[in-house]
Amino acid sequence: MVSGTLFYMIFSALLSFASVQEDELALFRESLIYNIERPAVAVATPARPGAIAHGADELTATLDEILQDGRLVGAVAGVSVRLADTGELLYSHLGDVRLHPASNMKILTAAAALETLGPEYRFTTEVLTDGVIEGGTLVGNLYLRGKGDPTLMKEDLDRFAAQLWELGIRRIEGHLIGDDSWYDDIRLSLDLDWSDEPYYTGTQVSALTLSPNEDYDAGTVIVEVSPGSAAGSEPQVKVIPETDYVTIVNEAVTAGSRERNTIKVEREHGTNRIIVSGQIPLGGTKNRIWASVWEPTGYVLDVFQKSLMETGIDFDPLSETLFGVTPEEATLLASRSSIPLSELIIPFMKLSNNGHGEILTKEMGRVIYGEGSWSKGLQVIKEVLAGLGVNGDTLVLRDGSGMSHITMIPADELSYLLYAIQNKDWYPIFERSLPVAGAEDRMTGGTLRTRMRGTAAAGNVKAKTGSLTSVSTLSGYVTTSDGEKLIFSILINNFVASSVRPIEDRIAVLLASWKLRSSSS
Repeated sequence: MVSGTLFYMIFSALLSFASVQEDELALFRESLIYNIERPAVAVATPARPGAIAHGADELTATLDEILQDGRLVGAVAGVSVRLADTGELLYSHLGDVRLHPASNMKILTAAAALETLGPEYRFTTEVLTDGVIEGGTLVGNLYLRGKGDPTLMKEDLDRFAAQLWELGIRRIEGHLIGDDSWYDDIRLSLDLDWSDEPYYTGTQVSALTLSPNEDYDAGTVIVEVSPGSAAGSEPQVKVIPETDYVTIVNEAVTAGSRERNTIKVEREHGTNRIIVSGQIPLGGTKNRIWASVWEPTGYVLDVFQKSLMETGIDFDPLSETLFGVTPEEATLLASRSSIPLSELIIPFMKLSNNGHGEILTKEMGRVIYGEGSWSKGLQVIKEVLAGLGVNGDTLVLRDGSGMSHITMIPADELSYLLYAIQNKDWYPIFERSLPVAGAEDRMTGGTLRTRMRGTAAAGNVKAKTGSLTSVSTLSGYVTTSDGEKLIFSILINNFVASSVRPIEDRIAVLLASWKLRSSSS
């Protein structure tokens, strides 16, 4: 059975290679290089545990039985379980087989960001000018320079406008220019499906971006759809924040009070036309749906211009909103810093925010190598992993969020990483960022808040979830019933069942219920 599975994986990999474009294939080969010529950070490498620990035969048999579930027929499940205090393997099923991690990739990105940027790291946004203020008029261009801050919101742009008013500016005779040059101009990661791009899970990455609320889904707007006044009428649609950068096409209808809600919000690929379709029942609750924008830099400029005008600052009729680079001699007028990484990591990991994963990847590249690109950011991640003792020769890393269907990581390497980072001073921050099984609070339970309730795993399992088409993953920490902390990684690929999460949950609950000492005595 194992040999057949391995043959299937090799055959699938060959088909994948055949479908990759020539330039992508070159990048794929490059991603396999184990580059440790210039470590981003000097990291003490913990001793790497060896073979599977003895005395866990009963646990092995029970886990083997769980993996006989019919939903895994034709699928590949990599499962790895370690002792947290020594790193010894208690169980490994296809643990050395490279599998797609989905959002478990965020574990790697978070660890590398905490190691390289540090828990107190903050992003900045600046307002500058190349002109002078003369009698209440700014004669010259106004620059809004972004440095990757995913927490920038409309309220912050309002504060910038108020600060300019306090400086005596009442009119701008120049252009409003957005500077996103802190990162490169590649907006989407290499393997992101075009069908994901209109949604908040596939937002474009710009150094100048905006979030509609404190989930910090940068580069998105919230579309609120409420029922109309009567059945057959047009629903009410509101965009948050208010912006003319997107165009709402309302094709929806208000249905009878007993009808089903079928509202759908989707941005047309390559445009900022957002189509609202379907029906919403009369008297029903409003829908809030996040949609990504096409080219976030222009979105921020549009909202900032509105903030300036709402404050009372006018523009010359010849003024335009443009993209450009701030001159070195420009004068700083206002600036803001984001929340620290130690706080940003909570929505990043709890809510599995893809945009944060990509922004952090580019930020690491910019800070360490002076280039805000995926290639340099991924290089930093690989270097940090190498310093921690992870075998980089067996990894394929393509983005920072896990949206790629080419990224591959063995379960044993992922569980080892979770072991190796425990001696870091930032580890408590990392562990706190993981979703907690069954915890109802959204910023505690995160993507695990509705899972494993009423079991030994509830309030116990702290783990990162992951999900793509035919990919489901869960990796993290659990304490057994006799107080032994364990590390586990479950990577399931190529399934056709509607869901394999019950299998992941069954494994996690088993580990939480297990009495390890009695099983190994």
